[in-house]
Amino acid sequence: MDNQELEAMNNENDQTPELTPTAEAEAASEIALTEDQAPERDPSPAPDNPVMELALKDLQSRRDELSAEITLLTIRKQQLDAELKTSFAGQSDAIARRVKGFQEYLGGALEDLVQSVESLDLVVQPMVVQPSPLDQHASGQQGLEGQNAVDTAPAMAVSETFRPDEELIRSALQRFLQQPDVYADPWSLRRSIDARDTALLEDWFFNQGGRGAQPSRGSRPRNILVSAALIAIIGELYGDQFQCLVLAGAPERLGEWRRGLQDALGLSREDFGPSSGIVLFERSEALVERADRLEERGEVPLILIDTAEREVAIPVLQFPLWLAFAAGPNERLDDDDLL
Repeated sequence: MDNQELEAMNNENDQTPELTPTAEAEAASEIALTEDQAPERDPSPAPDNPVMELALKDLQSRRDELSAEITLLTIRKQQLDAELKTSFAGQSDAIARRVKGFQEYLGGALEDLVQSVESLDLVVQPMVVQPSPLDQHASGQQGLEGQNAVDTAPAMAVSETFRPDEELIRSALQRFLQQPDVYADPWSLRRSIDARDTALLEDWFFNQGGRGAQPSRGSRPRNILVSAALIAIIGELYGDQFQCLVLAGAPERLGEWRRGLQDALGLSREDFGPSSGIVLFERSEALVERADRLEERGEVPLILIDTAEREVAIPVLQFPLWLAFAAGPNERLDDDDLL
């Protein structure tokens, strides 16, 4: 009995569990799974990948390029800001200085102008008319004739002005009575005049001495024709040393004078102007200034005054040659009366 119990106990102690084939397979799979999952829990890095390294290098290079471009753009922006601050401000300062300088110059010029205007004498000074050399006579002559002898002396002196050229003047007047020469040279009369015209010119030359008023011939075209004959004769006497100055007082009248003289003397538009042979004036002041300048240069002004001028300005009387046409009682003095 005792031996059987001891054997049974030994058998129980020595007995080990035996695994079936199925159990062995499951155990092997569990071990394999445990080994596969081990790398996931392993913190050590994975082995190197060439593709990944190339991708990382490409991204790094692009990031470096972008960083470099950003740096360049930042530097350029700073440069532009600096240039804008310096150049624009400098230009603005230069412009401001120029404007300031011009303002100072303009202010000084205006001050000078004000001073010049303040220094002007706006009061009309009395005109002192000096006698022409043609009117001078021997003041020492005194005789029994008394005052009558003194009064006739200037007239004798005036009448002798053109005596040396009397033959040439009368010959020209006789030639003007003949048939007109339409092909004559410029500044020569291309029309003919009548005996009353020659009588008017003879009186002006030999009795008035080239200075005085004559009655109008009845119309402006007729007066212009007489003036053209006078200009032709004066041109033969003085050549290029004279200039004709016409005073008519209105553009339409001056237009008639220009067209009439142009037709009668064979002139062109270039012959009418400040530096030409005939100058047209609306105001007597401008005419007097021009005549003064001509005398300063040693030239002779010939002044012709239209019938529309109701009076002759006193300064005109000082010049040696002037002819004023006086309107008749039945002749309209001014074209404005037609309005």
